[in-house]
Amino acid sequence: MTTASAPAASQGAYAAHAAHRISLAGIAAIVAAHVAVLALLASLDVVPLPAPLASLMVQVLPPAPPAPEVAPPRPQPVERKPVPRPTPAPVKQQPVLAAQTEAPSPAYEVPTVKEAPPAPAPPAPPAPAAVTQARFDADYLQNPAPTYPSLSRRMGEEGKVVLRVFVEPNGRPSQIEVKTGSGSPRLDQAAQEAVWRWKFVAARRGDEAIGAWVLVPIVFNLRS
Repeated sequence: MTTASAPAASQGAYAAHAAHRISLAGIAAIVAAHVAVLALLASLDVVPLPAPLASLMVQVLPPAPPAPEVAPPRPQPVERKPVPRPTPAPVKQQPVLAAQTEAPSPAYEVPTVKEAPPAPAPPAPPAPAAVTQARFDADYLQNPAPTYPSLSRRMGEEGKVVLRVFVEPNGRPSQIEVKTGSGSPRLDQAAQEAVWRWKFVAARRGDEAIGAWVLVPIVFNLRS
């Protein structure tokens, strides 16, 4: 059985190889036929060729310059025209009726106000009483002259002393001040010692004795 099957196997392989060659030849013939048909159609302008593609060009533009600033227009002043005032229509005067000529009676009577009599003037104040100054030169007072200091005589001192003396209501001095000195303390001192012993006529306000200041001049003179 081994020898009989070997020729059969070889025959089958040959048949398969022959069939494969036939199929390749048929395919090649079909492709060649299609190419020939396409070439014929192309020569007869039956099959349109694809149009050439358009080229796209890109151009980079520079940036646009900034727009100039435009100042807004200034508002123009509006001229105001005077509005004419309407002329008032003339008013027709109504005829005055006879009843309107009578004066209307007052609704009430205005009371009359009587003026009060003026108040009597206050009495005038009494005139101030006259004031008389204190005196020291009355003859009846017999006031002694001041003693001339012996040292001032030898030195030839002279001068005038003005004393300011406060005289009490009883006529006695209570304060003595040197208003103007003589230039010599000895003469000033002698004048004050003499005035302390003096009597005065007190100052008076009307009939009343009052205390007051009086100036007393004393002169020291070696020739007197």
